[in-house]
Amino acid sequence: MKVVILAGGYGTRLSEETSLIPKPMIEIGGRPLLWHLMKIFSTQGYNEFIVALGYKGNVIKQYFLNFPQIEADLTIDLANGTARKIKKSEVEWKIDLIDTGTDTMTGGRLKRLGERIDGTTLFTYGDGLSNIDVNDLVAFHRSHGKLATVTAVPPTPRFGLLQLKDSQVTAFNEKRNNATDWINGGYFVVEPGVMDYIDGDDTSWERTPCERLARDGQLMAYKHHGYWQCVDTLHELRLLRDAWNGGQAHWKIWP
Repeated sequence: MKVVILAGGYGTRLSEETSLIPKPMIEIGGRPLLWHLMKIFSTQGYNEFIVALGYKGNVIKQYFLNFPQIEADLTIDLANGTARKIKKSEVEWKIDLIDTGTDTMTGGRLKRLGERIDGTTLFTYGDGLSNIDVNDLVAFHRSHGKLATVTAVPPTPRFGLLQLKDSQVTAFNEKRNNATDWINGGYFVVEPGVMDYIDGDDTSWERTPCERLARDGQLMAYKHHGYWQCVDTLHELRLLRDAWNGGQAHWKIWP
């Protein structure tokens, strides 16, 4: 199963970090946020990725083009300019890096991937770390037969409210300030049919598509009670860096 990661936004609320790099390339513990996110999936058996690029997408391309050399042990002979790998990288990811437009909205980026969404697909944002059980999420999605599943997490005041009834999403209200129940934590599972709910580049996935899916009874919620943290502000970035440096990185489910 493929994993779609949205990595094209401007990250304006982190401008101190994102003036030269896209938000998913902000480092935590010497590794890009995007690497941490991909490790969460690959540790659980998901190694095929489609990364939707936009703002400064060339930085992400260069990172992965150089990744095999960066991750491997090398012997370099400066006299003749040769390099030989002593030990290969243990990462076995297959990655499609797809330009989806600089100003394209979240739903539009998914729409632009077109035929690449040819079956059940995992889909998430490039800035949320969690210790989510991905296999359990996928099993839940397959059990109900609907077009989409959203991971619901306990709220913080600035996120939107998911109204649930027996795990079915009955309303999807993004960015409400009076959230008291569950919020959109990303980590979606979607079927190709969700494309019919997306009009084009200007479509925000969290608005019309999810709202319509909810009204049509096609959006279910997987309740995650464990760790989840997005990276939307400098304060949140510091929380994650401090957690990593203090050995409290609860999203680190790999050895």
